[in-house]
Amino acid sequence: ETSSEQNLSQGVSPKQFSTMSATTTSNTDPRHPYPTPPQTINPDLAAERASAPFSPLRITHFLDGGSASLTDRRRRLEALIIRDTSGVFSNDDNHYLHRTERHTRALAKFVRLVELCRAAGIGSHPRPPALEGEITSTKEFQTLVATLSDDPLPTSLHWVMFVPNILTLCDAEQQSLWLPLCRDFKMIGCYAQTELGHGSNIRALETTATFLKEIDGGAEGGEWVVHSPTLTSAKFWPGTLGKTANHAMVIARLIDGEGIDRGIHNFLVPLRSMEDHSLLEGVETGDVGPKIGYNNMDNGFCRFDHVRIPRRNMAMRFATVDEEGVYRKVEGGASEAASKVAYITMMQVRAYIIHSSNEALAMACTIAIRYSTVRRQGYNADENDANNSPAEFQVLDYRQQQYRLLPLLAASYAIFFTGRHVLSRLNRIEQQLVSGAKSITKTVVGDIHSTTSALKSYVTTFTADGIEDCRKACGGHGFLMCSGLVELSNTYLQSCTVEGDNQMLPQQVIKVLLKLVGVIQSGDEAALKDYEATDMQYLIQPLQSLMQSNDDISGDGPSKSTFSFPANTSESDFLSIPTLLQAYQHRTACLLLDVTTQLQTSLSDSHATQQKAWNDALLSMARASRAHACYILLRDFSDGLEEEKAKGSKSCLGPEEIQVLSQCLVLLGLYWMDQHLSDFLQIGVVSSKQIPVLRRALLRVMTDLRPSAVALCDARDFADFRLKSALGKYDGDVYPAIMEAARRDPLNVKSNEKGVGLGYEESLKKLIVDGVGEYRGKKNGGVSGTASRL
Repeated sequence: ETSSEQNLSQGVSPKQFSTMSATTTSNTDPRHPYPTPPQTINPDLAAERASAPFSPLRITHFLDGGSASLTDRRRRLEALIIRDTSGVFSNDDNHYLHRTERHTRALAKFVRLVELCRAAGIGSHPRPPALEGEITSTKEFQTLVATLSDDPLPTSLHWVMFVPNILTLCDAEQQSLWLPLCRDFKMIGCYAQTELGHGSNIRALETTATFLKEIDGGAEGGEWVVHSPTLTSAKFWPGTLGKTANHAMVIARLIDGEGIDRGIHNFLVPLRSMEDHSLLEGVETGDVGPKIGYNNMDNGFCRFDHVRIPRRNMAMRFATVDEEGVYRKVEGGASEAASKVAYITMMQVRAYIIHSSNEALAMACTIAIRYSTVRRQGYNADENDANNSPAEFQVLDYRQQQYRLLPLLAASYAIFFTGRHVLSRLNRIEQQLVSGAKSITKTVVGDIHSTTSALKSYVTTFTADGIEDCRKACGGHGFLMCSGLVELSNTYLQSCTVEGDNQMLPQQVIKVLLKLVGVIQSGDEAALKDYEATDMQYLIQPLQSLMQSNDDISGDGPSKSTFSFPANTSESDFLSIPTLLQAYQHRTACLLLDVTTQLQTSLSDSHATQQKAWNDALLSMARASRAHACYILLRDFSDGLEEEKAKGSKSCLGPEEIQVLSQCLVLLGLYWMDQHLSDFLQIGVVSSKQIPVLRRALLRVMTDLRPSAVALCDARDFADFRLKSALGKYDGDVYPAIMEAARRDPLNVKSNEKGVGLGYEESLKKLIVDGVGEYRGKKNGGVSGTASRL
């Protein structure tokens, strides 16, 4: 077969992919049937698109990787799903299915997806030996999965966490044994860490893996006995675990041959037969039950009753246990940085959650903004319609609606830039860690851990709230499942809890940032150089200036910034990107220094224990962590645009596209400043007299961005198939779509030819016809009401 790049360049059928060049692009969208039927666009949407001051397609090309051919290839990949003739990928009846049906149909979707990938040659082009023929690690596969536009597939944890764990933590011999089975989907795995009684605190996990020597009754060469000693030690919540996976990467306490607890390690544990999928002896698994969303996924529970597995089923890249049960660190694996490799997978998943949030938020914005353009509400005294009567306002023209939606749209682009940056940086760090590079210090590893923790906590909270705000912004129709926003919200909500609860993650952020404060306080220039290549670097200068201007950092008052907007500030000052970034730098520095002050004051004045002092400072830590995340998002957005400017004509973004994205950046900076105004007032970056100027600047940039709103949504290039929304259709024909969705409801479909609905014969008829609800007073020989019965 030819490479997938060639195969996926043209056509819809996988068999057609090998016939055309990868660089060829077409003038038609392959996601739509040929010939494309004439489409009537809502006049308001058409007017918005015609007046857009930039090219949405240029931004589409940029988001796709920087070229028209990449956009064309993505669309052709999406067409594989959208135009598949099997019908298995249809989401039309999602809202009417029980979760059991959703789960089984999602399994069918995955099997069909694998068939399409193999037919198209995805994963067959030259790759590292460990990944030869592997589908799930390719960009093409990620595009196809996103196009399904359904709750996550039940098999998702297989490629999101199970396979990456094998690649990262298992040695070459183990990889050669297990990866081919994963590639061919003979072995389908999950990642079993969270327990019924413990989640984020992995040091408290109770599941044990105890080494049993051969001489003591173990198998030849010894083996592990995996056990759940208590009810709370049951694995609970891992995706794919309930009914789908036949293997699990189990996180358990390693008890070596000498009975010494060596802490948390990874063990590959068979759960089910690879012949008939039956549970193996000593293993109990099941689904955790209905959830708010994510109901395709069989999040599961699992208990182990002295399950025996081979000695070599322990992940042995960085630590080993020999046949006598002797535990050893692998050379190079004992370094402080390499010891963090076990956390890389979690950070990878956090990074994917951060990056995928940009699309979830953008989809919600697309639905709400298109609908707000089509929907009219209230009369506009300044404008008449064709009949010379007062025209109705487009809902998007109301300032409240702009304030609700435009900053969310801007944030979706900011999250894209930051997600891309974090994934790239994390991949580089992982590769260097695994190769044993000494340049990756503990400071660098701690920094990326802090960054992903801060961003995961803030971005997912902001996105979940943003999707819900988009739903509310659609009024009553936003309450309909056919709006697409209800399912989008319910599916996304889990992101706020999975891979680290958002309320707890800020502690991990601040632990790392406080080390930087300590280094600056100590004056250790050599140690400070280690921070120059980190995301914390921006804090060095503001912290140094703060410490110089506030010699006594144990005082009662809040830290005051050494930067502030000038007393005679104007709107242009608030519209300056460098000035906004400087304000956000000093905000983080001041709030971080306030955490230090609070901790030191609590320990010295009140003689509190370290635990109490830390607990009392948690709210201050949350504010500092949020500030850190906001700055990183704005900085990465700015850096990304500057990088495109530097490319000049080589960038697919022209001056108009960079200008509109810059407006998004400024709007987001002003919006967050307005939302978190108390932070900026407290540290003195802005004064109360400058608030009106700030808000005039905010109003001005909303005015500038308003004509671009629909086009910025179109630039995301979401097919209607992905949006699954009657309100967010590209053509804006929302009202027929709403009625069509209503008529498709089983309550209507299953009514008889006379329109009599379900439940009439069994129940309602007894009231209306049979008279069981009739009141029979004494005059009619009846009982005189409830009181007499009592």
